[in-house]
Parts: sequence; structure tokens; C-alpha cells
Amino acid sequence: MSCVHRVALAVCAIMSVAGAKSAAAHTYVVTIEQMRFDPPTVTVHSGDTVVWVNKDLVAHTVSGDAKRFDSGSIASEASWRSVVSEPGRYPYTCLFHPTMHGTLIVERTP
Repeated sequence: MSCVHRVALAVCAIMSVAGAKSAAAHTYVVTIEQMRFDPPTVTVHSGDTVVWVNKDLVAHTVSGDAKRFDSGSIASEASWRSVVSEPGRYPYTCLFHPTMHGTLIVERTP
């Protein structure tokens, strides 16, 4: 194999690794504070992780309106995480405090 071919293969390998990093999963944080989800709407991609962190003094839940997900009780200063996979729009609420609403939007990974 010539030197030119080796360099070309090395460049392709580097570009493949760089491309894989750009498609890497991300982690998003939703803070539960003052009886609200902040941000109230979060847009993520398939494979990303969403972490809900409870900064209130009381327990909360993150419960999908269509019952697709449910955190159970999240104590004060605790968190719950979920890796999302199925694209769609998922409204959710706190079962303990029905006036608390949020929306999780999952888009296909580019």
C-alpha cells in the first residue's frame, strides 16, 4: 500500500470518528422548582437522556399523559433520568400537583 493510500485511509478514519462524535447522545436537565418544570418544553433527539432534578421541598412525579413513562415519586433534592427513543410529542404532568405541566419533544437523530 502506498503512502498516499495510507494517508487517505487515515483521513477517512479521522473523519468517521469526528462524524460519530457529532451524532453522540446528549443529556438535558429539567429543573423542578417553584412548582414548575423548567424549561416547560424540552426538545431532544432519540438516544438522548433527560434528567429531571427536584429542587422543591416536596416530592413530584414526571408522568406522561399517555402513560408512556412515569418517574414515580421524586423526593426533594433527588432526580430521575430517562433515555428517550421513540420520536413524538409527550405532554407530562406531576400526579401530585396536576397544575404542573411539561412537554417532551423527541425528534429523530439526524
